[in-house]
Amino acid sequence: MIRLILNILWFIFGGWLSGLLWLLGGAILALTIVGLPWSFAAWRIASYSFWPFGREVVWREPDATALGAGCFGIGLNVIWFVVAGWYIALTHVLIAVAEAITIIGIPFALKDLELAKLALAPIGRTIRDKP
Repeated sequence: MIRLILNILWFIFGGWLSGLLWLLGGAILALTIVGLPWSFAAWRIASYSFWPFGREVVWREPDATALGAGCFGIGLNVIWFVVAGWYIALTHVLIAVAEAITIIGIPFALKDLELAKLALAPIGRTIRDKP
């Protein structure tokens, strides 16, 4: 019940905007064709941005058939970090600081910090429900 309340508050006070921006970024990346690996990652982040409580971000199990596995995934994450990841993560950190100052916003600040961490290297990660 608490997770539901937190998710509703998160969505109302900015989760919808964050999720829509991640969806838009993923769509723009998909239009370039070259950005397809990152667009799927952006859409995963969008789903997490819309409804983060009760879910967690984890590294995927190593699988030779997965795009984000091994050296290729590391290379994609390095390119992402240089081109977009660092400043997207910085915006999430700045939002988290503003939320944490309010004290009541600390749970939301923690989720924004998770989004910042995810924005640094999104390839090879997945989102699952917490046990």
